[in-house]
Amino acid sequence: MTVVSDTALPTPAVESPDVPTFATLGLPRPLLAAVESLGFSTPTDIQAEAIPVLLSGRDVVGIAQTGTGKTAAFGLPLLAAVDPSERSVQALVLTPTRELAVQVSDAIGTFAGSTGVRVLPVYGGASYLPQLRGLRDGAQVVVGTPGRVMDLLERGSLDLSGVGFFVLDEADEMLRMGFAEDVETIAAHVPAERRTALFSATMPASIRRVADTHLTDPVRVAVSRSASTTATVHQTYAVVPFRHKVGALARVLATSDADAAIVFVRTKAAVEDVALELAGQGVSAAGLSGDVPQKEREKLVERLRSGSLDVLVATDVAARGLDVERIGLVVNFDVPREADAYVHRIGRTGRAGRTGRALTFLTPRERGRLAQIERLTGSRLEEITVPSPADVSAHRAARLMERAAERRTSGRLELYRDLLRSHTAETGADLEEVAATLLALAVGDDGPRRQDDGRRARHEETVDQDGTFVAARFDGSQKGATGRGAAERGGRRRSGASGTRYRVDVGHKDGVQPGAIVGAITGEGGLRGDELGKIDIFPSFSLVEIAGDLSPETTARIGAARVAGRRLRIRPDTGPRAPREVHNGQVRRPRGRKG
Repeated sequence: MTVVSDTALPTPAVESPDVPTFATLGLPRPLLAAVESLGFSTPTDIQAEAIPVLLSGRDVVGIAQTGTGKTAAFGLPLLAAVDPSERSVQALVLTPTRELAVQVSDAIGTFAGSTGVRVLPVYGGASYLPQLRGLRDGAQVVVGTPGRVMDLLERGSLDLSGVGFFVLDEADEMLRMGFAEDVETIAAHVPAERRTALFSATMPASIRRVADTHLTDPVRVAVSRSASTTATVHQTYAVVPFRHKVGALARVLATSDADAAIVFVRTKAAVEDVALELAGQGVSAAGLSGDVPQKEREKLVERLRSGSLDVLVATDVAARGLDVERIGLVVNFDVPREADAYVHRIGRTGRAGRTGRALTFLTPRERGRLAQIERLTGSRLEEITVPSPADVSAHRAARLMERAAERRTSGRLELYRDLLRSHTAETGADLEEVAATLLALAVGDDGPRRQDDGRRARHEETVDQDGTFVAARFDGSQKGATGRGAAERGGRRRSGASGTRYRVDVGHKDGVQPGAIVGAITGEGGLRGDELGKIDIFPSFSLVEIAGDLSPETTARIGAARVAGRRLRIRPDTGPRAPREVHNGQVRRPRGRKG
């Protein structure tokens, strides 16, 4: 089992008389042997300060950012307090998320080595049976989320009467997620005579109250900002109007050299919308929110680790405890509501000595938040310019030229040389001009016609006199395009057109954006973006013009897709009410129709 870097011990270092080692912290010999067998000797600051205090029997309040090795700081003293011969729960660790419960459990299990201590993760969204079996088999350490621990207590399946070591990990997040009452109930089931460790990234008044209530004369241990992961992250920002964020994000990702990236948004609905819009632009992206089932969550994380997924769009809560070595870029699509959350977000990269990059999108109105972030981190953020479409093409071309150099050495190019000679002889074209044209096509640059006269998106919103939302129209049709362009995408209203107007069951009240609808239809239906025409968004549904008729199989795939948490359920629009159209700021129905 491999220890992930959020919970891992530090990189082995050359010992110095002034630097503490694990051998000097007072760990029992079996645990010290397990630590040394992993190849580590020098503890992090939080480990060096917290471990001796907890081993002495005192309670601890630890203030530490993610990625500072705090799991080992409480995990090693916890294991020292467990008797492997006693087949009962002797230690309980509460974590705010399922992902963190699994990671902490894995880490403690790794530290346990051959001591015989059994560690069991318990969390919602997974079957009860393995967790109940683990308890019956004599698990001595339980790591779980408050909700599942409460369920097991109510079932009578979890007995906490023998717990002598109690840990609240990321306590500030647990309280922010609304687990305060559950924590109180669980703490009441744990004996008063116990050792308690509370770890939090921040120390607001609510956490101080919890510490005052559940800890006895605790020792406060804090890791300074300079020891946090912000020092290994190149922090940048860009001022981007809200309506341009998705396009800017796509270009940033297209020009990034990072293996993988996490994009942070504020809401669950935004997770789905942004992920679908990125997918519609050809980015290998997926969304991760608190609504994602645990099995699907684990699959997404594994895909991110293996390289089959490059971009994860997530909320703060969903990404808690997530650590993937490939993540070299963090993008704050939305500025976090709390400045402290900024540190947690960028802590997903630049881990365990690696370097990373963080980019924050600020709208013009949010410039004032910059100073707050800089005060918190004690570092200056560098302003950058978002890459242009030309920058994207240049980046792709440079990458392609690198591959071309490798391909050239492999040989077997005579066929292509003959084709080039034949083409230039027939057309009289310059060989260099042909090569430049082929390079442009290879990177997706179809020329100024598509870029300058192509998709012209127009978004209009209409409200009644009382201010009630009526409809929004997104015109994504192409002006001057050939083939199945605007003239053929008029739906059933146009004589001889092959297009159809379809109805989908998401609308303005769901907070849906046109790009999310486009991403879902193109991603699930295998359509091109230029096959979609106007999108009219109404309160409870939307109308989409699609060139040509969809097959039953394509309709089924698109209909099963979810946007803003709802299934699209796409079908041809048959009325009975005709869509209201916008004319000179007034809402009108098309003539010749009733309804």
